[in-house]
Order: sequence, then C-alpha cells, then structure tokens
Amino acid sequence: MWTMNVTLSIDNRVVAAARRIATTRGTSLNQLIRDYLEELTRVNDVETAIDQLDAMWAENVYRSSSPWTREQLHEQS
Repeated sequence: MWTMNVTLSIDNRVVAAARRIATTRGTSLNQLIRDYLEELTRVNDVETAIDQLDAMWAENVYRSSSPWTREQLHEQS
C-alpha cells in the first residue's frame, strides 16, 4: 500500500482542538485524520452492501406459508 501526502486548509482553532483530541487519545493529528477517513470509507462500503441486499430482497418474496410455531423457530437456531 502506498501513501499520498495531502495538503489541507483547516481553520487554526479547528486544528488546535483536533490536536488536543489526538493528544488525549494518545495519537497524532495525522493518525486521527487517517483513522477518520478510513472509517468514513468503511461506512460507504456498508451503505453499498445494504443497498445491494435491499435490491436482492426486492427481487424475491421471502414469506412462510403460515406462522411458525415456537418449536419450529427453535429448530431453526
């Protein structure tokens, strides 16, 4: 995996507050931003997966012919 240097323009007070947060978490501002961006992209992956599952569910009907009994539910687990 390769890394890329990125230049950002961020208000000084936001940077100062973020540095304090990073310090209390025992990390650097750089790592805090990297972690945030990684989490942000993971959320997008999850949303994509949910959209795909919704589309799959829309294509098929998943219903039982009658209500399940307690015993049948326990057999399924």
